[in-house]
Amino acid sequence: MNYLVKESDGYRYIDEGQGDVLLLLHGLFGALSNWDGVITHFSKNYRIIIPMLPIYEMNPREAGLEALVAFTEGFVASQQLSDMTLIGNSLGGHIAILYTLSHQDQVKRLVLTGSSGLFENGMGGSYPKRGSYEYISERVAYTFYDPKVATKELIDEVFETTSSIPKCMSIVGIAKSAQRNNVAKDLHNIQLPTLLVWGLNDTITPPHVAHEFNRLIVKSELHFIDKCCHAPMMEHPERFNELLDQFLVNNPVGELA
Repeated sequence: MNYLVKESDGYRYIDEGQGDVLLLLHGLFGALSNWDGVITHFSKNYRIIIPMLPIYEMNPREAGLEALVAFTEGFVASQQLSDMTLIGNSLGGHIAILYTLSHQDQVKRLVLTGSSGLFENGMGGSYPKRGSYEYISERVAYTFYDPKVATKELIDEVFETTSSIPKCMSIVGIAKSAQRNNVAKDLHNIQLPTLLVWGLNDTITPPHVAHEFNRLIVKSELHFIDKCCHAPMMEHPERFNELLDQFLVNNPVGELA
């Protein structure tokens, strides 16, 4: 799907639909296109906003979760957003958690899918090897239960990114930062309705991670999707949207004030 990518105040983002704000955060190798199914389904009744996280533009020395949370804070301020539903996949979930812990006055609902923050088997257990298309192809396929979801277009996009030494350094820096920033001790402070949607076959943040999130977050509900790995909204968009739809209906923003 082709959506208009807007640019203002130095930010690139998608802004579709009207209504309650759903702010979507993609993962380390993610892109705006990861959320196509969510945009198509929810932009009829909600305002969908997806910032392009500056993962590959960051100075490698500064690359880390702290900088990405600061970016998110700046973006939210520039767009004057409030009463948001924050939705994050993988690294995006980790950023969403850290943002929520500091800004529970701005976030009304939290949705995590394949989130890092407790444990992750990054890149299938290894860091990117620059210049090996076969390696990148294997690692991208590793993200999905059905390798066919790892299209050539997606593999080419990741390969191009990991062919750059500075970008590779940023990726490694962010991955290490994610491992350092374990949120286990802080999750009890999240008092918002939280939806956890996990692939039953997730190899990167396995099912036991989802159970631990569910145990530590007070107002959480957990749903697994079978034959699904690390990106449920891409592999099973209809089921993901169904679960998200029900969660939003059951937890209307007006009643959470």
